[in-house]
Amino acid sequence: MNRQYTETATKVSIASLFVNLGLAIAKVCAGVFAGSYAVLSDGINSAGDVFSRLITLIGIRLAGKEEDENHKYGHERFESVAAVILAVIICVTGIMVGYNGIKMIVDGSYKEIAVPGKIVLIVAAGSIVVKEIMYHVTMHFGKKIKSDALKADAWDNRTDVLSSAGSLVGAVGAMLGVGILDSIASIVIALMILRSGVMIFREAIRKMTDEACDEATEAKMRTFIMACEGVKDVDMLKTRLFGNRIYVEIEIAVDKDMRLEDAHNIAEEVHDGIEREFEDVKHCTVHVNPYMVVEQH
Repeated sequence: MNRQYTETATKVSIASLFVNLGLAIAKVCAGVFAGSYAVLSDGINSAGDVFSRLITLIGIRLAGKEEDENHKYGHERFESVAAVILAVIICVTGIMVGYNGIKMIVDGSYKEIAVPGKIVLIVAAGSIVVKEIMYHVTMHFGKKIKSDALKADAWDNRTDVLSSAGSLVGAVGAMLGVGILDSIASIVIALMILRSGVMIFREAIRKMTDEACDEATEAKMRTFIMACEGVKDVDMLKTRLFGNRIYVEIEIAVDKDMRLEDAHNIAEEVHDGIEREFEDVKHCTVHVNPYMVVEQH
């Protein structure tokens, strides 16, 4: 991870943190004073987003650290750790919101909900617009610098768009005298929050368990290696994801009568070429085997 990556991710995370803080305050106040539990639930979700962005920010800063004696392969996986923590927080928030929504339906307390004022509609509609803009901005930079944490934040923003839409429906329902819609909206919001958390968790775990990169990328690597002068065959090609970077292990076959120095130069060409042509590759190891012709009988 270079300095530009860390600086870009940090700026986006800080901006997201303050926007969520402002939205959380607005939604909680609107929900409390207007008597809308759906809007209050949405506000609680935004408050959780503030804490989540702090976790993301810490993870990005740790992931940007250079290699040291205790982490000779770098710290990239700290970003995935941050994404896992973020996913857990999101899921817990979803469970709490869903539980309260169900409880209000079961005990009938939704009947006591006061009719919300126009401020609820304004806050919910404004949140939808702001969160949709945040989704596109965060996803743009997340894809640009290949940051799992920022992409997780982006999907969280998109979930918040749906959550705010749900709170808007709940508020309108209460205004129309159908108070149960407010509680139903809270349950729908909870399911959306949980779905987001599960998606983020699965993606982060995938990056922490040495999963291979996609088949298309491996095929391109194999084609590139075979195009290198002196390479007779690719005996082995293994890849593994390490945070947002790729580690590659390659065994190439060269003429068995070739001088050691020439074979070494071919291996260096393959090594340098893979790290140059595939920008996500952080480390590449190349082993040389003698090329053996298998006789057909």
